[in-house]
Amino acid sequence: MQYTRFCLRVEHLPPCSMADSNTSQFTNPSTFILLGIPGLEWAHVWIAIPFCTMYVITILGNFTILFIVKTEPSLHEPMYYFLCMLAVTDLVLSTSTLPTILSNFWFNSKEIDFSACLAQLYFVHSVALIESGILVAMALDRYVAICHPLRHSTILDNALVAKIGLAMVLRGAILILPFPILARQWLYCRTNIIPYTHCEHMDVVNLACTDIHVSRNYGLFVLLCGDTLDMFLIAVSYILILRAVYKLPTKDARLKTFGTCTSHVCVILAFYTPSLFGSLTTRFGLNIPLHVYVLFANIYLLVPPMINPIIYGVRTRQIRDRLLRLVTLKGT
Repeated sequence: MQYTRFCLRVEHLPPCSMADSNTSQFTNPSTFILLGIPGLEWAHVWIAIPFCTMYVITILGNFTILFIVKTEPSLHEPMYYFLCMLAVTDLVLSTSTLPTILSNFWFNSKEIDFSACLAQLYFVHSVALIESGILVAMALDRYVAICHPLRHSTILDNALVAKIGLAMVLRGAILILPFPILARQWLYCRTNIIPYTHCEHMDVVNLACTDIHVSRNYGLFVLLCGDTLDMFLIAVSYILILRAVYKLPTKDARLKTFGTCTSHVCVILAFYTPSLFGSLTTRFGLNIPLHVYVLFANIYLLVPPMINPIIYGVRTRQIRDRLLRLVTLKGT
């Protein structure tokens, strides 16, 4: 495939010179070219192996969680309903990107249609925002279970759980909708080459040669109204939980009660740490090597969906016991 000479307009790369821009001008592209991990092209085939392994584990683990909760009546509770929502979002988030990445790395299939690229960035960001909302809902469940245990079943009944789930889906779908709509309006006259493994919002709009402050500001607004607000609500929930836990009479009771939250805390850390790192480095252009940024930014697409079912499978006794029974039955 013949690539035209280009210069990328991204904050963490050197600015384009006038000579470079004059040699690579063209109208809006029908396709984008995904470079994968710039500087590590020689290792793409090998990097794809752990990526594929994590994807397989993600599919098996999350489908196992869905199957166990569906077939075990004792798990038909708000906590496990939210866990099922988390499993579905993890599956969608991984499947919306990993096939593109593996196709690029193994078959050198770098081209992606302009509309498909916008659709991919919409799914990546909307599903990630939905997952963030589900983590807030799970924090609410833990707060009610610990601070109001006798009213847990009446406060969080099935109807409210369904409404919370629907609200999180609508929030993610509606808030992210302007991303592809705005991105389609910009003029991409310098290059159609994206130094990334898949299409994400800022990596696409940073290639535009027009003023993109509307997209940039709206992206910051979504970050504040999405992850930042969600982390604040989760922090408030756990402050109230810790207050209730430390009022318990014995140390064993405090450890046992807070132990019901450890799985959720681990999932929160696994999700928000790489997500915030990717968002902030893209917007503020922190001085890190591009291949390190791309590798780290892919972590939130690969690692949380893979480890979430493992964390809950290991840390949640009901799921662990049910899984052991399934394995035992198959072994006999």
